[in-house]
Amino acid sequence: METSYPLHKIKVVLLEGIHARAAAALSDAGYTVETHDGAMTTDELLEHASDAHLIGIRSKTKLTPEFLGAASRLWAVGCFCIGTNQVDLESAAGHGITVFNAPFSNTRSVAEKTICEIIGLHRNLFDRSASMHRGEWMKSARGAHEIRGRTLGIIGYGRIGSQVSVLAEAMGMRVLYYDKVDCLPMGNATRVMSIDEILDHSDVVTLHVPATDDTSMMIGATELKRMKPSAYLINNARGSVVDIEALATAMKAGEIAGAAVDVFPSEPKTNDERFQSPLCGVPNVVLTPHIGGSTEEAQRNIAEEVAGKLVKLMNNGSTTGAVNVPQVELPVLHDSHHRILHFHENVPGVLSRLHNMLAELGVNIAAEYLHTDPRHGYVIIDVASTNSESVKEGLKQIPGTVRVRTLW
Repeated sequence: METSYPLHKIKVVLLEGIHARAAAALSDAGYTVETHDGAMTTDELLEHASDAHLIGIRSKTKLTPEFLGAASRLWAVGCFCIGTNQVDLESAAGHGITVFNAPFSNTRSVAEKTICEIIGLHRNLFDRSASMHRGEWMKSARGAHEIRGRTLGIIGYGRIGSQVSVLAEAMGMRVLYYDKVDCLPMGNATRVMSIDEILDHSDVVTLHVPATDDTSMMIGATELKRMKPSAYLINNARGSVVDIEALATAMKAGEIAGAAVDVFPSEPKTNDERFQSPLCGVPNVVLTPHIGGSTEEAQRNIAEEVAGKLVKLMNNGSTTGAVNVPQVELPVLHDSHHRILHFHENVPGVLSRLHNMLAELGVNIAAEYLHTDPRHGYVIIDVASTNSESVKEGLKQIPGTVRVRTLW
């Protein structure tokens, strides 16, 4: 099929060992896909991916304003994970670059890992296993507890937190939760109105919040002192939300009984780099290398979800599921029509100038859908087949235009 831009010339760069299903789906769409196992610095990105139309990353590659401004062909970024804080979203939107993520696909994996750690910490399973590997036999019930009847405090009651709530309650735990957004409880979970209430009353505190200014270092020395000496802390959220130094100090002082940490303020970019943390060697602390969502099932689902969003954007103009630009979608483009994709600043007059220009060129509009956010607007317009290049050039000249693309 002849298209407005040859599909094989659409360059896709996938980093950080993204599941092979993503490369397969994008290749099946006709694109040229290049894969890399590790993360890249800005300089490496400028060398390898500045001419890419689509980029796929996970959590370690940082897409800075410098790179986003230099990547003149880039139409979209796929974050093959939940978080998007590794991308400068405002800069991306300012260049008409759509950012997608996978907000649902690995929630079950993280929730199951959290439940596993709750049980493991209560039974000292990780220290017992390590001692067995050293040839030590330490059969004792001291310090080992059932989780039934204990109180779980969840900070962040979104997709993951609410799943943890359901699983924990099914195992007999009492669940308290705190979230700054109003959200209904699952099962018999009880909402509390402050983090302090969670810290004061919980036998286990688990964090499921994004990385924001509000959540940065939300658990530090003061918060740890509020917890029960018999309590446990679990962080499968973001490395910035817990003061690791303070946690190590609290553990060594016996202020809390144990912790499980999957995310860190500074993490190795590849598996070949050494990992260091103040928590290394501290008893009853479970350390895992950012694998909360790293199951085969989750990674496959993420790969298929995000790759599908990237293909729909390139082939159809759809931004449904985007995190930084208005979400717009029209049905599949009709063979007899051309489609105009127009990103613009959300200021008065842009749309009227666009319509006037099309009218002056004698272009008939067959379908149109506009959506805006406070900074930008995105409109998809289907028109009868016409000289799309003259239309495209005319649209570029409209004041406030950020990005224009035509499809057929």
